[in-house]
Amino acid sequence: MPAQIISSLATTRRRILLAGALLCLGACTTLQPAKPQATAVDPPRKLKIGLALGGGAARGFAHIGVIKMLESQGIVADYVVGTSAGAVVGSLYAAGNDAFAMQKIAQQLDEKIFADWTFGGRGFLKGEALQDFINQHLHNRPLEKLGKPFATVATDLKTGERVVFRTGDTGMAVRASAAVPGVFQPTQFRGHSYVDGGLTSPVPVQAAREMGADFVIAVDISAQPDGQPVDSLSSILWQTTTIMGGVIGRNEMRDADIVIRPKLPYVKSWDFTARHDAMLEGERAALAALPAIRQKLGR
Repeated sequence: MPAQIISSLATTRRRILLAGALLCLGACTTLQPAKPQATAVDPPRKLKIGLALGGGAARGFAHIGVIKMLESQGIVADYVVGTSAGAVVGSLYAAGNDAFAMQKIAQQLDEKIFADWTFGGRGFLKGEALQDFINQHLHNRPLEKLGKPFATVATDLKTGERVVFRTGDTGMAVRASAAVPGVFQPTQFRGHSYVDGGLTSPVPVQAAREMGADFVIAVDISAQPDGQPVDSLSSILWQTTTIMGGVIGRNEMRDADIVIRPKLPYVKSWDFTARHDAMLEGERAALAALPAIRQKLGR
């Protein structure tokens, strides 16, 4: 066989072997499972906690005990909303006072501090003393300048609508939220007359959601109608408010993740002497709620 033909056959054979090898290599590459590529996983977003503090006059000292227990367990609210007594405690808390600082302020509180009597016919108390008390302890900081996002809830006396204050004079907003009809005169604020926020939102869960809270802890300190004395005009008005607030509050609190109810049957609405008992009951109620709070927060 001529040498040229032999060389040509050898070359062709090498090409066939090379092509086969390449096909095998390609098949092996195709059959091998693809290695999973690492993808960046965003850490779970921290839930924003909202604290909705309800109304209840002197029973509001229980809010301090609740906050004290929650803080001791590292459960700190990102948003704070208060109605009436809850607005008083909430404003102090949002301004940067921890539970111990609020306990110290509570020692100074006496019903005489708020007794700015008037004979105008629209209420026994003006409410100016309460406004001044709040602004003094907050160094006249407006709502939007407090340490935590804070809001108060009041009721427009003319329209009956729930109104949420998030900016402006803090003392005035708290005064409007706490203006119990028949006890305090309606608060004139921004061209409107406002009364107690408990008429439309006794425990402001909805307002906490509106502010951006993912997880709402509601604190209900409302009195129960059973056994309350109704032997005067003011007590009748208070009883009426209690009954109305109970119905409205139950509906709103369904949207809360946790409801804390301190046991305060013996703490009367205007009994400032029971402040220590109220604070202790607040601590006990919050302690009992901790397992459910931890479970729902995934801690």
